[in-house]
Amino acid sequence: MIKFFRRTRQKLLAEKKVGRYLAYALGEIVLVVIGILIALAINNRNQRNIDAKNEQTYLLGLQEEFNISKNKLTELIAVNRANIESAEKIIGLMNQKDSLPLEEDLSQLLLNTFISDVAFNPNNSLLLEIINSGNLKNISNPDLRIMLTNWIATMEDISRQEEDLRHERENLLDIFRTDQFSIKTVLQQTDVLTSLKTPTDGERVSNLGVLSSQEFENKLLLFIVTCHATEDNHYSPLMGYIDDILESISSEIQEK
Repeated sequence: MIKFFRRTRQKLLAEKKVGRYLAYALGEIVLVVIGILIALAINNRNQRNIDAKNEQTYLLGLQEEFNISKNKLTELIAVNRANIESAEKIIGLMNQKDSLPLEEDLSQLLLNTFISDVAFNPNNSLLLEIINSGNLKNISNPDLRIMLTNWIATMEDISRQEEDLRHERENLLDIFRTDQFSIKTVLQQTDVLTSLKTPTDGERVSNLGVLSSQEFENKLLLFIVTCHATEDNHYSPLMGYIDDILESISSEIQEK
């Protein structure tokens, strides 16, 4: 078509028909512009298709990551609650001034309270890759983009709370790092030393005296309070946050 316009222009120019020459020249320009616009439209459509495909890949990956993180958080909440339950049982024993429990029972409660540290380790590899590579813009839902961006700051807040809880746990364990009470007794009574194939010979030091220790009670109460704060003010809201993210992701995933 353009060749036709070019040959016609050349013929009109030779015949000195300037008006028609200009009309054909303008037609040639219009055709070129139309061709460029069509090419751009096709290219833009192809790019949109590529972006949409990439977005779906990201969404499916993020959905898997956050589901794994949700399962991890569910398990961690259960561990934290078990720590609280055992610690509160020890407080209950401390309030029974007229009777003492069996050494074995106290040792099991002490082990249950302190053996499990609490630390949330979410699956963030894909999310971090998306953010660091600048591909977060490929997530078309603006609310979801904001939630994903804020997730990192939320994890930092969770880590600070967990560090506070770890500090209270260590303070409580410090009592058993003195010569007044015995970690060895706890491990012996709960058969941990046996499973570790560690010698258990030697005189056994009773830990029943810890139930009358004001220092131990104070530290145990601080530990319990921090455990409750970790779940009520951090883990529970975080679970809701994960559910919101998963709901938003699910609404953006196209049905195959």
